[in-house]
Amino acid sequence: MKILHTVESYTPTVNGMQEVVKQISENLVKLGHNVTIATKKNTLRKENIINGVKIVDFDISGNFSSGLKGEIEEYKNFVLRSDFDIVTNFAAQQWATDILLPILPQIKAKKVFVPTGFSGFYIPQFREYFENMKQWMKNYDMNVFLSYDYRDINFAKQNNITKNIVIPNGANKEEFLKNYKIDIRKKLNISQNHFLILNVSSHTGLKGHIEAIKIFEKAKIKDCTFVIAGNTLETTKNKLKLKQILKKIIFFILNKKISTGCSQICIDNMQKFNSSKKRKTDDKRLIVSSFTREETVCLYQQSDLFLFPSNIECSPIVLFEAMASQTPFLVTDVGNSKEIIDWSQGGMLLPTKIDKKGYSKVDINKASKILTNIYYNKEILNKLKKSGFNSWLENFSWEKISKDYEKMYCKLLGVKC
Repeated sequence: MKILHTVESYTPTVNGMQEVVKQISENLVKLGHNVTIATKKNTLRKENIINGVKIVDFDISGNFSSGLKGEIEEYKNFVLRSDFDIVTNFAAQQWATDILLPILPQIKAKKVFVPTGFSGFYIPQFREYFENMKQWMKNYDMNVFLSYDYRDINFAKQNNITKNIVIPNGANKEEFLKNYKIDIRKKLNISQNHFLILNVSSHTGLKGHIEAIKIFEKAKIKDCTFVIAGNTLETTKNKLKLKQILKKIIFFILNKKISTGCSQICIDNMQKFNSSKKRKTDDKRLIVSSFTREETVCLYQQSDLFLFPSNIECSPIVLFEAMASQTPFLVTDVGNSKEIIDWSQGGMLLPTKIDKKGYSKVDINKASKILTNIYYNKEILNKLKKSGFNSWLENFSWEKISKDYEKMYCKLLGVKC
């Protein structure tokens, strides 16, 4: 099959959506298919073929609601004039999908949409967008959801959009079953007897970093290190990506100060935390840094617990990666995290309130008590660890998920895989 996957950003940019598309695309190439990515130009990208996946890039920015600019006609012509069998749009509310929505009937290929949650669904600026979405989604041959119960799939059910399938996120066997030579504890000067807590997420200001630090601070635990592994801090701070544009809208609506992320706040909190006199008695340590992908996987593998009090998600890949590394997790009721816990029994839900905008806010005091309890209960930790890993191995590897995409694509085309 000749397959086109469209996504706002791609390697070397690092984010959840990029990782999803990368894993699915590379695995489909391994299965013998011809896969092309249409994405945003990146000056750091030196090749137009990465691990067998072809890349065609465009200088475009924006979305339907904020406005689009750049090589819009070039992108339209590329899609309309190409002979792909399948065209899949990953994620709503960004240019790579939004430009094609009005011209879907003109695209000859079978068309697939992976909405990934509709993060702006409750924001007034997107009201017209989601009104139009009621018809746009009916123009796709299939809509792929990551959950059986979240705002995007519920939107489809409420608006008689019937061409639907659920294919979850996952984690890569090749990455997480590999034994790496890096001793990340030694590299970071973390004692082998320290309880290692991990958070892997970008410094967007919406991943719960500040809350996570407060939970760690309040928890009555000792001899432990908390690592926040985010994107390269300079990149996060200086580049205004789509997430940050959406965040500006959010902060404007909430009458809050506009911010481009929390990297500097996290660094300041780290310095303040580590210099506190309390550290002499509890031997707690906070590390905020960026890491290579290999180092990040090693952190997963060598951690004792994953702490993720995020404010907004769809279906967090990091939870599947935690399961793949045999790391139990604590997570807010965000995206379909509750569903992931039901599927896997690999983690626990933190007390959460969801505001009228759809953002999850953790109860810091109650969460710190849960962290304290699980720290002292090795039996629960081991049970979560084993359950999560076995569930991932059986159901949530990218290898299996990519075959589910292949099966769906073949069915749409009426061919045998």
